[in-house]
Amino acid sequence: MFKKFLLVIYFFFLSFTTVFAEENKVILELKKGEKIVLIRHALAPGLGDPSNFDLSDCKTQRNLSEEGINQSKRVGVFFKSNSILIDKVYSSEWCRCKDTAKYAFGEFTTFSGLNSFFRDSSKGPAHIKSVKNLVNNWKSSKNLVLVTHHVTIGSLTNYYPNSGEIVVTDKSFKVIGSVKIN
Repeated sequence: MFKKFLLVIYFFFLSFTTVFAEENKVILELKKGEKIVLIRHALAPGLGDPSNFDLSDCKTQRNLSEEGINQSKRVGVFFKSNSILIDKVYSSEWCRCKDTAKYAFGEFTTFSGLNSFFRDSSKGPAHIKSVKNLVNNWKSSKNLVLVTHHVTIGSLTNYYPNSGEIVVTDKSFKVIGSVKIN
């Protein structure tokens, strides 16, 4: 029984130190600047959007829960507490992305290329092309933040993050690491 307890404690500390090391690696890369920061919108329970979805009316969309609002604020705290410099913040036009950007960073600009194409995958290539053009034309020694959806991040990186997860890449969208914000 005691050996099982020690084994459980060992694996707990092993997983904790692995997560801590990954987060430190990401922080160090962000402090260097010139990274692309892809953030999946914070927790908005459900999947997709209701059938009466209207981009101009947040009441018709799947929105952040109270936990999602708090998660968004923790994203902002992560950047502030680690003194990570940000050049610009762009957000999808979906309310859950705009709210994530607002609660995390305050100021942001919407960019339609970051919009979801979950319902209509035929829009994906045009969206991805516009995001790549945005990044290719971006010049700064700071970091660029893009608040978007799992389909966009997955299409750019082949990595599908959790709600509120921060995915850090280089300008070619090669994943450097990620930080899960619970």
